[in-house]
Amino acid sequence: MDLTVVRLTAPATATAPGLLLRPWRPQDAPALAGLGRDDAVRRWTSFPVEDEASAAGWLREQADAWEAGERYAFAVTERQAGGGEGGLLGHLVLKRPRPGPGEVGYWTAAPARGRGVASRALRALTEWAFAAFAAEGLTRLELLHQVDNDASCRVARACGYGLDAVLPAAPPAYPLDGHLHVRAARQDTA
Repeated sequence: MDLTVVRLTAPATATAPGLLLRPWRPQDAPALAGLGRDDAVRRWTSFPVEDEASAAGWLREQADAWEAGERYAFAVTERQAGGGEGGLLGHLVLKRPRPGPGEVGYWTAAPARGRGVASRALRALTEWAFAAFAAEGLTRLELLHQVDNDASCRVARACGYGLDAVLPAAPPAYPLDGHLHVRAARQDTA
């Protein structure tokens, strides 16, 4: 599978458009810089983007990690009629350490919150990850968030990631306790 052309989709709902998940591009820097100033993104993540220059640097890091097969970062956008795409709604990532489980993470832009964007995008990423990396033995995905991030907890549970453990804080990188959610690949039963 040529991972450089991966484009994932999630269907529209009654309250939100369809979604397109695609690799980040250098031309996303201006929009990404704006999202990096979002208070909620800054509170819940360690996202290091504050301006267009730091956005461009972050985008280069994502491209390098994708090429190395370590991390697959996706921009989440609205799907438009005719195959076009609309505004930037968020970010999803699959971290792929080997051996071991993968880890997923995400954040959404303010206009996307409360519309099921994170859940639909995470479902699409989860299905893709288990299918794309089954031959490499990927059977488990983990999702981590701060214990007080109720929205992320709801998204994890809605997408089949059960709460596995409460992890103790590890300052300064992890100043608060965290929830570890886990989802296993579906096993065929015959």
